[in-house]
Amino acid sequence: MMQLHSAIARVRALPPSLQIAAVAIVVLLVGFAVIATVVGHPDRAALFARPLHSEQLTEVQEQLAAWNVPFSPTDDNVVVDASRRNDLLLRLSLAGVPHAYVETTGEALANVGVLTPQAVIDAQARSGLAGDIAVALRSIDGVDDAHVIVAPAQSAEFADQSARPATASVRLQLHAGAVLDREAVSGIRRFVAASVAGLDPAEVTILDDRGVALGEAGASENDSGALERSLQSALDAAFGAGVAIVRVHAEYTQSTSEDRDTRRSSLGSAPIERTAQSESYDGAGKRYARNAEHDDRGSEMHEHVAHADAGGLARVSTAVFVDATRSVDLASVRELAAATVGFDPRRGDELTVQPVAFHRGLQQKHDAWFLLYGAIVPLLPTLAIVTGLLLFGRYAFPSALTLLHGALEREAIARTSRTVAGYAPARVRGALAGEPPHAAAAIISALPTATAAAVLELYPPHEREAIVKRMQRAHSSVVPNADELLARHA
Repeated sequence: MMQLHSAIARVRALPPSLQIAAVAIVVLLVGFAVIATVVGHPDRAALFARPLHSEQLTEVQEQLAAWNVPFSPTDDNVVVDASRRNDLLLRLSLAGVPHAYVETTGEALANVGVLTPQAVIDAQARSGLAGDIAVALRSIDGVDDAHVIVAPAQSAEFADQSARPATASVRLQLHAGAVLDREAVSGIRRFVAASVAGLDPAEVTILDDRGVALGEAGASENDSGALERSLQSALDAAFGAGVAIVRVHAEYTQSTSEDRDTRRSSLGSAPIERTAQSESYDGAGKRYARNAEHDDRGSEMHEHVAHADAGGLARVSTAVFVDATRSVDLASVRELAAATVGFDPRRGDELTVQPVAFHRGLQQKHDAWFLLYGAIVPLLPTLAIVTGLLLFGRYAFPSALTLLHGALEREAIARTSRTVAGYAPARVRGALAGEPPHAAAAIISALPTATAAAVLELYPPHEREAIVKRMQRAHSSVVPNADELLARHA
């Protein structure tokens, strides 16, 4: 700070012409810094090759803002650093942003005119309706994207034809690791059926991104995923995250079964049925007799029939792996797991709880130095320019001022010498009144010898001696030329 004040004071002490020159040098340096900053600024480029719709543009801007990526929005695109364009496109693709553009009902029917055929209007309406349903399904938790196809109902126009009901097909693209339970699948089916007039929920087919049909009675992984997430969250809440790994597999019956139970009860106190047998033998008469009696006094019959449809829960297998480095009570983990998944040994369920040494890879720690590095790196070009300006102001600026001051003073002396060349000695002495000895010596040296001697005679002895000493020097130490100054600071 003191050096800055000293430099400002030295600039203010200069003549007006030197002050103007110093200000001009500072302006040139600032302009050079601005030009260097502009030249060093990274190139900017549009992120997408094609224009985006407003919904897609909003998705991209929200995602880039969440990643703290600098960008400049336009009407149908975003402008980013050209060197990061490929990386950002890859990250957005992995994140599923932006979603594919889907035409909604309003947009599909926007171009329908009076002369548009009814078949085209119906097709456009179905396409727009499918778009409306797909956009709505995207907001469901666990669903990244959805594609919907609606097939209209067909009536039997001829005797040999049969009517076909309206149907709908839905393909869901789920988040990585996301699983929809039966309630969610049933809700999606009812939502799609309610969106299309005359569509029965049974005629809605739902597939996941693997091509597996999701349904209320056939997706065994649905309940497995729900049980697994429920048990994992319970263990994380009880013992901490990362303590246990859970895997649940539910098996379901693949065929329909029926159990029939029939019971009879007597009408009175006597038994329902009585059977009696008797035998007799007469040896003399050579006769043998056998009698059998069976009495049925009637009864009340009760019959119970139980049907088990396909898709019923048949067996649940649960495996819980606990980190062996943690002090966790395995018995408590087993009890919690059994209560969460509904463990039933009579059904054949299995529950395994085992301690396992977890593999942990090396994790990069981001300490304060890492954060400081990330903050400084983008500022390095600006810091380099500022540092260069400070070094110039500290070391080169005083020498530049001295050089400029000497050049201007030599120019002034030469101009004064030419002016007083034809003056009388007394007039020259009057023009040099108040000039320092080195300036007077420079001007008198340029005069003819007779005129210079006459002018020196007009000076007092002590001033004459000082002027003569400076006239005898090859170069003035106060007003050096450019070569002497450069050699001095080399």
